[in-house]
Amino acid sequence: MNSMPLANVRVIDFTQVMMGPVATQMLADYGADVIKIEKPGTGDLSRTAFPDDPAGLLGPVYCSLNRNKRSIVLDTRSPEGRAVVLKLIATADVVVNNFRAGVMERLGFGYEELSKLNPRLIYAVGTGFGLTGPYSHKGGQDVLAQALSGTMHRRSDAHLPLSIYPTTFADYSAGMHMVQGILLALLQRAKTGKGQRISVSLFDSMLAAQTQEGAAHMMRGREVNWGAMPLSGVFETTDGAIALVGAFKAHPLRDICTALEIDDLSADPRFIAHAQQVENKLALHAIFRDRFGSNTTAYWLARLEEQDLLCAPVRTLAEALEDEQTSINGMIMEADGEFERVKVIGSPIHMEAAPVTIRIPPAHLGQYTDAVLAELGLSTEAAE
Repeated sequence: MNSMPLANVRVIDFTQVMMGPVATQMLADYGADVIKIEKPGTGDLSRTAFPDDPAGLLGPVYCSLNRNKRSIVLDTRSPEGRAVVLKLIATADVVVNNFRAGVMERLGFGYEELSKLNPRLIYAVGTGFGLTGPYSHKGGQDVLAQALSGTMHRRSDAHLPLSIYPTTFADYSAGMHMVQGILLALLQRAKTGKGQRISVSLFDSMLAAQTQEGAAHMMRGREVNWGAMPLSGVFETTDGAIALVGAFKAHPLRDICTALEIDDLSADPRFIAHAQQVENKLALHAIFRDRFGSNTTAYWLARLEEQDLLCAPVRTLAEALEDEQTSINGMIMEADGEFERVKVIGSPIHMEAAPVTIRIPPAHLGQYTDAVLAELGLSTEAAE
């Protein structure tokens, strides 16, 4: 443990659901002592988001975000609970929360108060839309960030209906930005000796993800839409589907036509150059769909790869989890949990000198309350 990058860094974690927990889990994976403060009785909302183990309150969603953390239960509104929190803050390097703006201040745990107690404290805040402004007190949620940031409005095909992106892209992105902010603040503290407040939001993370598109709009009034490129698309085969990206080649349409065993469409006036391909994309894709639909995924993948074209089969999540590459990359982690064997997605950051393991399986509610209180020289009654 002492060789891990974040060994001896203590994190007091008030977060719940996803944005905050995915950030504190990464800190925990790389050695930080993350003490997760949970409400009596219910704990983190993700414990029961998809209830399938009411007795243990350890569903897969909670397990996916809370390995390597120590769960303690405190009533932060009681004088006794507040006193324990303040004692923990005095020992901490980082405090993380993802409440709505103003909640921590009302609890008496705002940055101004805590930084007086611990000037070296790094105080990380995750919100939906920012600390100030017209949306600052609005409940933050992944889908709302998709909608307000323009991400949801952008589709690969304007004829497609608006829809919700089914993976929590905003939560995960903001969580990773929070990790970056905390690490940068730790580096700066090593130089100055002082802590600081950092903040991230779902809204800002979604805007940042559109950095190329935003610059093109503001500087040229043009839309950049990589999903709408005329030589890219998803095409059904007789037994599945293939994603094709016709880019980074001198003559991509010619090579696609060779792979599809058809005449070179780049000689057709409708498709002779990029502008014409964009204008006649529907006709071009109709030809592609007809050819892809005539044979299997394996057949067309082999033909496309012969022409060194970027392509991949469209997989289900189950298929991706069973892929040999997933195993080789060490992206599945398992450990014996309190109630059942835990199987979760691993860390995407692979450090040779700091391999991630499940040192602490996802904890049942308050599992480490007594141990953490004992470290502070307190009895169990101090948390009640």
